[in-house]
Amino acid sequence: MSKASPEPTPGYLVWRLANKWRVAVDRAVGPLGLTHAQYVVVASLYGMGRSGERPSQRRLADHTGLEALYVSKLARVLESSGLLARTRDPRDPRAVQLALTEEGEDIARRAVDVVQELHRRLLEPLGGPGTARTRAFTDELTTLLGTPLAPPVPHDQSTQRSRS
Repeated sequence: MSKASPEPTPGYLVWRLANKWRVAVDRAVGPLGLTHAQYVVVASLYGMGRSGERPSQRRLADHTGLEALYVSKLARVLESSGLLARTRDPRDPRAVQLALTEEGEDIARRAVDVVQELHRRLLEPLGGPGTARTRAFTDELTTLLGTPLAPPVPHDQSTQRSRS
């Protein structure tokens, strides 16, 4: 029997913070007709497009940290909403390139502004964006995100069902 920890674990706190942040972004971009995941796609495409990049779905998945299948699903929804255009990559007919439409760019600009204001408010307890405390927090999160997932733990005898 394991003893419950009297304090929340770092994993639990990260999970709670991620959920709190997701809900806050969902609420902030909801009036623009977006979910948090859709915001991640349009904001990423907006930034990538400004630097001249027209990424494939795979490249966007790698950039956002979302699963490629989920990016594909989000792209289809955003395309049917008129915010995104999907076209075949002329260099690789298997790949689909993504770009925002004019309406998509307008929504992305507005959503980025809304989310930047939200981030300012959410980071206020650390002194706001750009402060030493916020930079240190960002550095710590970046370190954790850069750590590869641990290999799966092999099943030991206590976790395997008996085969009688």
